[in-house]
Amino acid sequence: MSQNAKLQGTTISTKSEFGKFGMKDKFGYLFGDFGNDFFFILVASFLMVYYTDIFHLNPAAVGGLFLVARLWDAVADVSWGRFIDTRKTGKNGKFRPWILRMSFPLVICGVLMFVHIPGMSNGFYTAYAYVTYILWGTLYSTVNIPYGSMASVITADPVERTSLSSWRTLGGNLAGLIINVVGPMILFVNNKADANHFLLGAIIFGVLAISCYIACYKLSVERIVMDESAKPKVNFGKTVKGLVKNKPLLWILLSSLIFLVCFMLIGAVNVYLFKDYFGNAHALSMVGLVQSIAVFIGMPMVKPLVAKFGKKEVASAGVLLAAIVYGVLYLLPNLTATQFIAILSIGTFGYGLFNLIIWAFVTDVIDYHEYLTGLREDGTVYSIYSFARKVGQAVAGGVGGAAIAAVGYNPALQAQTQSTLQGLHTLGTLVPGIILLVVFVIISFLYPLNKKRTVQLAIDLAEKRKSLH
Repeated sequence: MSQNAKLQGTTISTKSEFGKFGMKDKFGYLFGDFGNDFFFILVASFLMVYYTDIFHLNPAAVGGLFLVARLWDAVADVSWGRFIDTRKTGKNGKFRPWILRMSFPLVICGVLMFVHIPGMSNGFYTAYAYVTYILWGTLYSTVNIPYGSMASVITADPVERTSLSSWRTLGGNLAGLIINVVGPMILFVNNKADANHFLLGAIIFGVLAISCYIACYKLSVERIVMDESAKPKVNFGKTVKGLVKNKPLLWILLSSLIFLVCFMLIGAVNVYLFKDYFGNAHALSMVGLVQSIAVFIGMPMVKPLVAKFGKKEVASAGVLLAAIVYGVLYLLPNLTATQFIAILSIGTFGYGLFNLIIWAFVTDVIDYHEYLTGLREDGTVYSIYSFARKVGQAVAGGVGGAAIAAVGYNPALQAQTQSTLQGLHTLGTLVPGIILLVVFVIISFLYPLNKKRTVQLAIDLAEKRKSLH
């Protein structure tokens, strides 16, 4: 016997075979981003140096590729989000089947990105990079959009959604731990990028990614199921009006876009900063380890901190801490790699807190969209958020490549000039500090859903659903 509570086109299933929300769901959701980030972090951290040092492409040209590809991905995200929202829920759920179906072509394409055919022309390498990278990004949308949308149908509890956000971030950081710590040891030989080792790394991470996607599919449960008979007809005009009026969504889009610019820029520049400025590419392993440890320390702190102070309040404090640390690092140019990493660890803890909470912001703005419009459009709203992240990645890729070229980086040189090294240091310290300060201002002073208003939103939405029952 099952009991269902119908909530304005939504049915919360309480079938006994589903079971209550618990650790199984958290691990299932963790595995999704664990799988995603095996390639996402590999690409974010090392694809540019692969293209510049193995394909011998100009850094500015690589930045142009990243810009074009990410802008295309942003369109693909929204298109796929609308597509998912028009699909009916099957016996295995609405989102889970797509994660399983599309994960295999995604991983295969990811491995193909790191195939190097020796002796080909610059034009061939450029074309090959464009085709494989853009195709990979498109396939990434087909897995990531249903995965991200799934959070809001696993549980309706706002506090547990914050917990899911933290577990998702933990999954990504576990992948980051493996790639950023083990990756440099595999990918670089004698402080230089090695084509065969990059392909080996891609294959290893691809196998791990597939395993994680399967675990996500097996362990996750979609409890909140749309009642198709009561589901309102798709009204794109109403959706757009709701999105425009959704101020929490607009500000979280902008702050996420800017944060992603910073995060991707740091990932791209760090490889050159440690390889050339500090002369120690393997020190990147320690950076990856420190980043993961910061998240592991922050994760058990997030839920009690958010419960006491609120998502907005904790996230903004973390970003401010990170901005201050990067400013301090800029003022200390003569640090050793070890000293740099020791101070950096404080900053990574700060923006790690923001990363642990950000996905819970998204579920709040999805709820706010339903409150404004009466439409439950998880896939569409999430894809709009993902659109902003892809634009951020596009900007970071374009700006990152152009900036590295602008400071004079030349892969043909055995050692970079002093002005280039100083430029890399500025790109890796001062620039992230300024960007993170802007994110702090947006979250603190412009994003409207503080702790009190978030609690009230949950109450108001429940009452609105009840009145429409």
